[in-house]
Amino acid sequence: MLARTALEQLTHRLVMRRRLLTSRGSARIYVSSEGGLRYLRPRLDSADPVLLRLAAELVRPGNVVWDIGANLGLFSFAAALAAGPAGYVLAVEPDALLVGLLRRSAAANRGQGQVEVLPAAVADDVGIARFHIARRNRATSYLDGFGTTQTGGIRATELVPTVTLDWLASRFPRPDVIKIDVEAAELGVLTGGAGVLRGLPSIICEVAGCNAATAGDLLIAHGYLLYDGQQPAAERTPVAVAPPETLAISPSERHSGKSASYVS
Repeated sequence: MLARTALEQLTHRLVMRRRLLTSRGSARIYVSSEGGLRYLRPRLDSADPVLLRLAAELVRPGNVVWDIGANLGLFSFAAALAAGPAGYVLAVEPDALLVGLLRRSAAANRGQGQVEVLPAAVADDVGIARFHIARRNRATSYLDGFGTTQTGGIRATELVPTVTLDWLASRFPRPDVIKIDVEAAELGVLTGGAGVLRGLPSIICEVAGCNAATAGDLLIAHGYLLYDGQQPAAERTPVAVAPPETLAISPSERHSGKSASYVS
């Protein structure tokens, strides 16, 4: 772990352009080990196979996708390729450094799906919050009061604006698919999105163990079926407690076979 942390910190200043190849096309993404060492690989296809599989499975041409906690945009640009020129992706990220890289990537991929970047955190209220920049890498940075054990300490603290899912829905196209990865702050994201959740967009959500039962209850109360997103579609069965990689879809989408639509 010490060697890995040292390698991350030594390479933080390096910015490289990597290629993301999917069945819907390819995108160029500006990356740094600030998003995690996996982004130093020559190709990004294996950076997060589960997330890329879910993007291909859930996002249809013309869809609106919100990426909450976009990091370097692996999901954002995979979703943009799947949604196509008629689709729209809103990448929401509070970290100013990562926002800059996301904007460079969006400019490099114009014409292959619209990606807009919003520099903000999503929470249960509109306001201002302290955002702690993790020493290990910025993928583990977190809002004050949340976070995980993977940060390696704090190198800086910044003030960031916070918005809610419902606030976003009053200003941007409503989503068909939402991905959430916010370092244990997912309950606030979901709580601030009651209006959005009533529309039952498909949700991919990283869920911390301490939030698993409450997140599961909240999503089920809105009418969702919950699945372990790490399992292949053909092997999934509904669960009551939110798994670490939660897939939440409406019963009608399950009946229509959407969750089994991915072909590798």
